[in-house]
Amino acid sequence: MAARDAARRAGPARHRPAPAGKLYEEEEDDALPDSDALPDSDDEVELDKPRPIQIVLAHEDDHNFELDESALEKILLQEHIKDLNIVVVSVAGAFRKGKSFLLDFMLRYMYNRTSPCWIGGNTEPLTGFTWRGGCERETTGIQIWSEVFVIEKPNGTKVAVLLMDTQGAFDSQSTIKDCATVFALSTMTSSVQVYNLSQNIQEDDLQHLQLFTEYGRLAMEEIYQKPFQTLMFLIRDWSYPYEHAYGLEGGKKFLEKRLQVKQNQHEELQNVRKHIHSCFSNLGCFLLPHPGLKVATNPNFDGRLNDIDEEFKNELRNLIPLLLAPENLVEKEISGSKVTCRDLVEYFKAYIKIYQGEELPHPKSMLQATAEANNLAAVAGAKDLYSKGMEQVCGGDKPYIAPSDLEQKHQDFRESAIRQFRSVKKMGGEEFCRRYQEQLEVEIEEIYANFVKHNDGKNIFYAARTPATLFAVMFAMYIISGLTGFLGMNSIAALCNLVLGMALISFCTWAYVKYSGEFREVGTAIDQIAEAIWEQVFSKLFEVLRRRTVRRALTSVPRQRLSSNNNKKKN
Repeated sequence: MAARDAARRAGPARHRPAPAGKLYEEEEDDALPDSDALPDSDDEVELDKPRPIQIVLAHEDDHNFELDESALEKILLQEHIKDLNIVVVSVAGAFRKGKSFLLDFMLRYMYNRTSPCWIGGNTEPLTGFTWRGGCERETTGIQIWSEVFVIEKPNGTKVAVLLMDTQGAFDSQSTIKDCATVFALSTMTSSVQVYNLSQNIQEDDLQHLQLFTEYGRLAMEEIYQKPFQTLMFLIRDWSYPYEHAYGLEGGKKFLEKRLQVKQNQHEELQNVRKHIHSCFSNLGCFLLPHPGLKVATNPNFDGRLNDIDEEFKNELRNLIPLLLAPENLVEKEISGSKVTCRDLVEYFKAYIKIYQGEELPHPKSMLQATAEANNLAAVAGAKDLYSKGMEQVCGGDKPYIAPSDLEQKHQDFRESAIRQFRSVKKMGGEEFCRRYQEQLEVEIEEIYANFVKHNDGKNIFYAARTPATLFAVMFAMYIISGLTGFLGMNSIAALCNLVLGMALISFCTWAYVKYSGEFREVGTAIDQIAEAIWEQVFSKLFEVLRRRTVRRALTSVPRQRLSSNNNKKKN
């Protein structure tokens, strides 16, 4: 594929309007920096030398993005442009598909738009945004051209034109979230998004577009109209001109066919197409031919026109003015209001904060999303099996069951549920599925705790525990108060009376809560206090009394036997 396989021989040179007789100059002293030399947030952005400036930095270690506010402000808050409405043309798509290569032809047009030969001389290397051939990515994050072009539209108004280059999607170092964030940011901030594709519009291209635009729409506030403006599908290396001719008209017919919603289509395919139509105010498509074998196979290709097929150059002469000619410029709008350069800075700041936070769900790959759904369905099925089994044992109007028997049933149904979960064919691998099995075990224990409470509620003695405990406290305090008062310990007797009164008030309150159903939190607190008193005091006291009773019974048996033996001897 031509543009993605192109290779450059030298560093990009400075772009500027050329003197008569020569469209471009290539000066070694003014050579533009490569991608590794782009200024970062700590460097001074020199605006007198036009070059690509990285405004969104990609951090590969934590897969996060950072906005270089200083660089963005230096470019967009210049006095002569900050209050002008802005036109933002962005190119996005998969990596190594020639996005930066295309943007450099846009730069040639912007610097020489009044010349009929704006495309350049046959022997001039292509310079501007850094690009190269090969299979490794070149651009990271988001870059913009440091010079903002002021263009007068046919109606006499002046607008600022900004060109934006984006990190390619689906390389080996980017997650789905990275790709979605870059695509969404560029779509949200651009007035024209060029979706750069190779050879055809495949169904996965539309599905990725749906995912990325939905990720962008989530970050925006309430939308009452289509959130994005113009999307231009740019099909590179188009190989079927006999079906649909190169250019805009052929692309329009091809796109209508691809995005057509048919009655016999699967609902999933219909939803993808409806979503795309609902997101963009304008949809277009341009079919671009292959640039030639020299571009694809020559490792020293540096963008000279004499190495590019004439057919590609002819279509390029149609494509670039279609996007950037004064009469075709699309001003950036958000919620129906036109955006100035000053406004765009604030929108960038707001959007990047949203993507740096955790408010938005993380987009996932199709395999991961399918594997999660598959495992969650298996978890739900296993939980349902466990719940139905426990319902038959102690649910609804089933009678009270001994706690030991209930626990045994719980263990049996738990093992059955885990066996069913393991028997279901699941995606994601053993380690991935183990996490969901652990989740299943935790949720089963939570369900079991609820069944235990439900079963305990059927035990009449358990239900009477709170009033019995309170009565026991009142009785004990009454006896102790009487004894201590008789012995002259008035302070202890007063304290016992106070506890007695509190227990009586608690009992009356508990009875009212159970009768009326109001103040349930108070009733729950009284139940918890009564249960603590029962467990810590009365149950231990009863246990001590039981042990002593058993011990006395055991010691009395030998004595009885001994006395009976003595009586026999005497006789």
